[in-house]
Amino acid sequence: MLRHGFWRVAALLPLLTLVFTGCGLSPRAPEKLTPELSAQLEQRVRDRWQTLSDREFDKAWEFSTPNFKEVFPKHLFVRGFSYGVEWELTGVEILNYDGRAAVASVAARVMSKPVKPTSEASKALGAIPTTINERWIFIDGQWWYSSRN
Repeated sequence: MLRHGFWRVAALLPLLTLVFTGCGLSPRAPEKLTPELSAQLEQRVRDRWQTLSDREFDKAWEFSTPNFKEVFPKHLFVRGFSYGVEWELTGVEILNYDGRAAVASVAARVMSKPVKPTSEASKALGAIPTTINERWIFIDGQWWYSSRN
């Protein structure tokens, strides 16, 4: 019985190592979200959304975690966006912060609308508000956008 349990744990060790090193967790991750760290996070969220609004998708890639950038090339990242939609960030709210994982949950309130409305209905609707829940990770003194929400 003990041997079977050991192998379960042993099988998880590479996965746990990958998770913790993949997230880039720093041993000095802040336990609590200070006003300074909150302001820094809000600014990073705003800056990233500005690059999306400006359709500077290559610059938006720069906000991704270092590990994401190692495995996901910029040219593929850029291809994942639509040029047919306009975005406008209308608000940022930090929902939660997990100091052990150095991860913050953020609600980005965004207005989106088609660049060229294709129907009377889309013209009548105009911009549509939505809330996008994002995950930001604090790594080596900087906030990074995590594509895994």
